[in-house]
Amino acid sequence: MTLQQLRYIITIVNCGSISEAAKQLYITQPSLSNAVKELEQEYGISIFNRTSKGISLSSDGTEFLSYARQVLEQTDLMEQHYLHKKPLKRICSISTQHYAFAVNAFVNLVSRQDHEEYEFTLREARTYEIIEDVKNFRSELGILYLNDFNEKVLRKLFKESGILFHPLFDASPHVFISSSHPLSSREFVTMNDLDPFPFLAFEQGEKNSFYFSEEILSTVPRKKIIYVSDRATLFNLLIGLNGYTICSGILNSNLNGDNIIATPLKTTEYMRIGWIENPRVHLSIFAENYLEELKRLIMSDGLQLCNEE
Repeated sequence: MTLQQLRYIITIVNCGSISEAAKQLYITQPSLSNAVKELEQEYGISIFNRTSKGISLSSDGTEFLSYARQVLEQTDLMEQHYLHKKPLKRICSISTQHYAFAVNAFVNLVSRQDHEEYEFTLREARTYEIIEDVKNFRSELGILYLNDFNEKVLRKLFKESGILFHPLFDASPHVFISSSHPLSSREFVTMNDLDPFPFLAFEQGEKNSFYFSEEILSTVPRKKIIYVSDRATLFNLLIGLNGYTICSGILNSNLNGDNIIATPLKTTEYMRIGWIENPRVHLSIFAENYLEELKRLIMSDGLQLCNEE
C-alpha cells in the first residue's frame, strides 16, 4: 500500500467516478483502475461496488475510507512538523437544503480563510441527495430539518444509512414573500390568506415524496404550485408572481437584498433544523468551524440552540 493509492481512493469517492478522478489526477483511467485493484487484492476486499450505472463504496470500502483519511491527515501533520511543508490543499464538501443562513455561514467562513489553496464545495441539494452525500462521504455534513410529519421516515433512513442527526435550533415557520406582496404589511399570515397566491417549492426529482419536501405542510391542497430547482429562481418568482414559500424565516439582506421579507405563519407546526454526519469519518477543521459559524449566526438572530439529543 502507498500513500498515493490512498489519495487515489479519496479522489474517486469525492468525484463519484473513476473517469472523473483520473482527469483530476492527470493519469489514465486504466492506470487508476489498476491501482485500485492492486489495493483491493492486497487487502482481500472490494473497496467499490461496480455496476453498469457506475461505482459506489462497498461496506468494506466505507470502513477502509475512514482509515485512509486518518492516515493521510496524520501524514500531512508529520510533514508539516518535520519537513516544514505547507499544509495540503484544504478540501471540504457540505450539502444543504436551500437555506440562506447556510450560505451566509459558508461565505463568512471562506472569506476568513488564510490558506494559499483550498477546494470547498457547497451543494444546495434535494433532501434524499443530502442523505446520500453524507452516507457515501461526498459531503462531510448535511443540513436539513425534521418535524412531526417527516421525522419517523427520515430517522429510519438515517439509521439505515449509519448517519447521526444533531439538532441546531427549532424554527417557527415563516413565509418568504416579496416586500411588495399584498400581504407584506401583515404581522402574520394564515394558510387561508395564502390560498390565492402561487406556492413555490423545491422539486425533489425521483424521490418526490412528501416526506422529503423542504417545505412543511406539503400535503395541504393548493390551487397553484410551481416547483423550482434553485433558490435564485424561487426568489425571482416570489417577486414576479407574488408567490410564497414556507421556510425557517432566517434571511440575510447582504446576500438576498431587501426585496424578500419573512412573515410569521400562524400554525402549530415547527421545523427542527439540524445537521447530519457519518460518524465513521472525523470532521475536518473547516467543517467544525462551519458548524461554529452556523451556531453564531443562529444565536445572532435571537434563536435558541437546541441541546444535543
